[in-house]
This record gives sequence, C-alpha cells and structure tokens, in this order.
Amino acid sequence: MCGLVGVTVRSLPSAALQRLAARFSSSRSSGWGAMQTAIVRCVPTETKLTISLRLGPEGGSQRHLQREQSESLQTALGRIAHNLVKAQAKKPRKGRKEAASAPLQASALPVILYQGEQPVPGDTRNAEAWQDGAILQVGESRYRVERNPPTLTQLRLPTSILAGFPVCPKVEVEFGEASHSLFEWWLKEATGSWEPAANGRIFTPSNSHIGLKLKLRCQPGDERRFGAPVELESAGVVEAGPGACTFDSRQWLTRRALEEPLVRVVSYNILADVYAQTELSRNTLYPYCPPYALELDYRQNLVKKELSGYNADIICLQEVDKSVFTNSLNPALNAFGFQGAFRIKEKQHEGLSVFFRASKYRLLSQHDVTLSEALVSDPLHAEILEKISTNPKVKEKVLQRSTTLQVCVLESLKDSSKKLCIGNTHLYWHPKGGHIRLIQIAIAFRHLQHVTAEMYPDIPVIFCGDFNSSPNSGLYEFVTKGHISADHPDWTSNGEEECCSMSIMHSFKLRSACGEPAYTNYVGGFQGCLDYIFVDMNVFEVFQVIPFPSHEEITCHSALPSVSHPSDHIALICDLKCK
Repeated sequence: MCGLVGVTVRSLPSAALQRLAARFSSSRSSGWGAMQTAIVRCVPTETKLTISLRLGPEGGSQRHLQREQSESLQTALGRIAHNLVKAQAKKPRKGRKEAASAPLQASALPVILYQGEQPVPGDTRNAEAWQDGAILQVGESRYRVERNPPTLTQLRLPTSILAGFPVCPKVEVEFGEASHSLFEWWLKEATGSWEPAANGRIFTPSNSHIGLKLKLRCQPGDERRFGAPVELESAGVVEAGPGACTFDSRQWLTRRALEEPLVRVVSYNILADVYAQTELSRNTLYPYCPPYALELDYRQNLVKKELSGYNADIICLQEVDKSVFTNSLNPALNAFGFQGAFRIKEKQHEGLSVFFRASKYRLLSQHDVTLSEALVSDPLHAEILEKISTNPKVKEKVLQRSTTLQVCVLESLKDSSKKLCIGNTHLYWHPKGGHIRLIQIAIAFRHLQHVTAEMYPDIPVIFCGDFNSSPNSGLYEFVTKGHISADHPDWTSNGEEECCSMSIMHSFKLRSACGEPAYTNYVGGFQGCLDYIFVDMNVFEVFQVIPFPSHEEITCHSALPSVSHPSDHIALICDLKCK
C-alpha cells in the first residue's frame, strides 16, 4: 500500500488508493500554491520522532506530533489526517455552519508522503520514511520535509550590557554549529523602531547606544543550510561602562595574535561568584568595592573583555563557577575562537578551566585528578601516603581538601608531532598551610611526570595556577629547584604537632615565566605574589612578559576587585618562544 492516508482511506481498495495517488500526483506536476515546511526531528538514539507543521484553514495552527520511529508511515499519516479534521472543526464561530461539513471534506482529502514522484509505501517505518526533501501532501497543501534542520535550543543574552564591552550570547544549536549560524543585531531607537546595528556573533555597543535596547536575530546553520530564525530582545538597555579599566594599557601590547613559534599564555584567578557574594567578602575582604561591582554579570562583562583582548593561545583560569563556565565564559570565548575544558572541585561549585585557540590546537586528552583521591587510590603516591599516615592530623587535612589538578594535552594542528602538557591548579589557601601545599604539589608533580614521561614521553610542560605561595616559600623552591629537604621550615608551617617532614623531588626543569612580581593578589588586607606560569626551560624561552597595570591603576579604587577590575588577582601574561 502506498503512503496515502485519510480518515476513511483504510476502507478503500488498493486500486482506488492508487488512482487517488495518481490524481494528486498529477496535480503536483501542474503546480500548486506556495510550499510550506514540515520539520521532522529524528535522532537515532531516541525511540520517537517529532513532526511539526501547521494544519488547518487560514494558516492553521502549529502541531507537534510525536510518533514512534518504528511505527508504520500509514499510521502516522492517519494521525495527521485526524488532526486536520480537528483543525477544521475549530474554525471561528462565524464559520461554524461550514465547519459542520469539515469532517466529510477532510475525510476525502488524501494525506500522502512522496519521495521524488513516487508515494512512499505505507508500511515503511517512520524512521526511514521521513527523509529530507520528501514532499508531504495534505489535500491541496504541500509541505517540504526538512529532517533534522539546524535548530536553536538555547539563545540567551546577558542581563548586564555595557557600552564598550562585547556582548556574547549563549547559543546552543542542535544539528548545526554556532560558527555556521547567522547573527543580526538591532537597536531600538527612541521612535520605537528597530534599526539594524551589526552582523556577527559578537556585538560591542558604543556610548551612543546607551539607553537603547538590543535585539538579536539568530538563524542556526550547518555547512549547507539554515534553520528557522529566532529573535530575542535584551532584558534591559545598554548601560554606561566603567570608563578606563586596569587592563586597557596591557591590551595595547596584546592587540595582535602571535604566529608560531611564539605562544601566548595567560593564567588568571577570576574570583568565583560563590566567594564574591558572601557577607565576609562584602563587609570584610572587599568593603571598598561597591556592591554592584561585585555582581556576577558586571564582573563577567569585564572578564570577557579582558580575556578576549589578550589574544592568547592558552588561558588557564582558577575559581571558575560551573554556571559561569557553561553560561558565560565558554560561549563567549568560543565566539572568539577558543575551545574550553572545565574541571569542577568535588565539594565546591567552582573549579578550573583551560581554554586554547582552536585554530592552533586540538585537545588530545585530559588527565584531571582530585589530589586527595589520587593520593589514596594511585600507587604512584604510595610513598607520600605512607609518610603522611604517621601524622593523622596532617592526613585528615590533606584528604579533606578537594584541590584539583587539571591536565590537558594539546596537539598542534600544524604539526601533529608537537604536543603540549598544560597543568592548571589552585592549591590550599591557608596562610599556615605551607606543609599541606607541599604535599599537594608533590602529588601534582608525580602525576605530571606520569603523563609526560610514560603516556607522552618528552612532552613539554606549562604549569599555571594560583599556588597560594610566595617566592620565598618552600613550594616555590621545590618547583624551581626540583627538590626540597625534610628540614625545610615549611614542613612546620602550622607548628610541630602537624610536622610531616620528607624529602621530595621532581625531574622537571621549570622557571617562573613572569618572574617574581611584588604582587599578583591585591586586597585591602594583603598584597603578595601567589600566582605563576611555570614553563619548561628545556623547550621554552620567555620572549616577552606583558607588564602589570601600574600601582596607581591598581590602587585607583583602593584595592581589588573594583569597578575597573573584576578580580582580586591580576592576570599573568607571557609570550613564549620554542627553542
């Protein structure tokens, strides 16, 4: 039986069906009205497909029919015919008299699915029947079937939009890519009319746009076609930005992206929202910072402008809220040409992120670990575990921490023989926790050695992070000299009762690419150098270190964070050159 279905069609003999199909096929050739669209979503991993189309008189109403993929086409077409009858019966009141005969009219209308000029057999499974480009005929109406067209599943604008700062929408596309989609930006003038402003995924409003609302029209696409467009208005108007920011002068030196063999690396603790929004932060840590400047959306505007303006190849971030990575940073940096990886801390809502320029690298593998879990589960660390087990207090402190090491192995797109091991971490924060940090860094280095010696022999390392350790600490000595003795004073950083001395060493030859700045963290009650980019001296030489903002810029609003700086830390930026 062909794929021809009406309400009473199953009672017709086969010959009659063929005659009806032939008659309407002839009508197709002679030309009808404008073709409509039937959208079919059919995913192999799901049991049902969805058919979306408009049915009924005077444009009808949108219908979404969910059918089993294994069901026969004849049954699905019968359901469409049934919906047509219902649509006919729901005509406006003035047409009720005509609507009384609608079931009879609809029952005589064929519902046929064509592939080319031939009706699709009615016993064909739905999954095979509804192919891209097929023609669905419902009476005198025709629908071109679009199977799995690019479809927007999420489109979101930030709630805070500032003049001079890039607006990066969150875009999720099914059966397509944001990079293949079309973006049109519009501004609502004082007259109430919408005027075109720009094209492209990113839009930076100017001061002349302050007070105006934005509208984004996005048409999702893949490499060969586009799906249905979606329009979205901003919740608020464009607001004035903060004026000069601490990173403006630095971006004069990073305005151009680097070519090989140069690599630009950024490491930055961006201050997690889960910490910025506490009473402790507002009243004790950052009382000098206006509450609005601690709000997430405000700070994210600054972070995205800052990171995008550095034109980096590799970005390592600490204190990244999970929601910030998903809803803000990843979409924004993806729009600027980056791919990102995220590792959350098990007991917190924040973690670590590594971003890399997608035109230069691909992510080959990830080897992230929670240091406390690796200590007890990985034989690599058996010796360290045995040593700290002699002091239950130290062991308990180490195992309570959710400190994480993020490890990404990147491969050059230009030369697959060139690979990089990127380490990223944020160690224990307590001022008297030097001994805990030494244990954590010893675990981290043994894991890195496993990756770079056994999994990827001789791969160079770039190790970034907030190490919560000053240049005169035992940790810094260990990283840069390769060893530390059991009698180092940091083993007793919290008194003799927590002493757990041991000699530790590693085989890397590392140096701090940005040297030993006076501070990388500047708050009202503390200023010190805690953050580093450690690089493999056998492979890299430091080509350039991007200077810090001036002390006057840092202290313009007392300390950090401020209206012109989104974090209590300062980003480290260096350009490396392969030897």
